[in-house]
Amino acid sequence: MADDGSHCYELVADCRLRAAADLFAHTWDPVVLAALRAGPCRRRDLRAAIGGISDKVLTDTLRRLLANGLVTRRAHAEAPPRVEYALTALGRSLVEGPMAALGQWVTEHGDELLEAQEAQEAQEAQATRAR
Repeated sequence: MADDGSHCYELVADCRLRAAADLFAHTWDPVVLAALRAGPCRRRDLRAAIGGISDKVLTDTLRRLLANGLVTRRAHAEAPPRVEYALTALGRSLVEGPMAALGQWVTEHGDELLEAQEAQEAQEAQATRAR
């Protein structure tokens, strides 16, 4: 992209960057996507694999991922009804591309990230005590 001297990008509400960033703004979206990496999964199995996610949050997350075209929902015609969720090609490309790269970065730099956060918390605690 050519530099026109402004160094700013117009980030309107419907821009692609905001849409992509929104995928990571919801804490559970990447977690659910990662859980679906191995293949189709039922809700209860997703919940068990993830741990710590409420039923409501899982429902909201799956609806959001469905709406974004990252996950499919397949209801099997059997009794009792069975529903499975799976990654779409778009979802798989996100998991195997940017999310894999982020995972690699966290593997390499996660300790530094945590150390910086702990140092900042200690600095804030010391400043609070000094007041």
